[in-house]
Amino acid sequence: MNQHIHCIVNDCHYYATGNKCVANEILVATDNFGATQPDNVDATMAKQYTPQQAGNCIETCCKTYVPKGSKKTIADNVTKMS
Repeated sequence: MNQHIHCIVNDCHYYATGNKCVANEILVATDNFGATQPDNVDATMAKQYTPQQAGNCIETCCKTYVPKGSKKTIADNVTKMS
């Protein structure tokens, strides 16, 4: 499978030229889930969570976001790509 993840959040560690996301894995969750979980909950932990219904796209978020230049590039115990 050859996926292309597009992103327009240019202050994310994974943002690359051409509006690309260069994360190896991403976790898309409901806003409610994202708001109630710590930053270290990310794609590496996805299998342990029960899928939820969002209802519409406005109720979703990317839990893989890490600010550019942040010391949280190992927040989920996986060294983030640079």
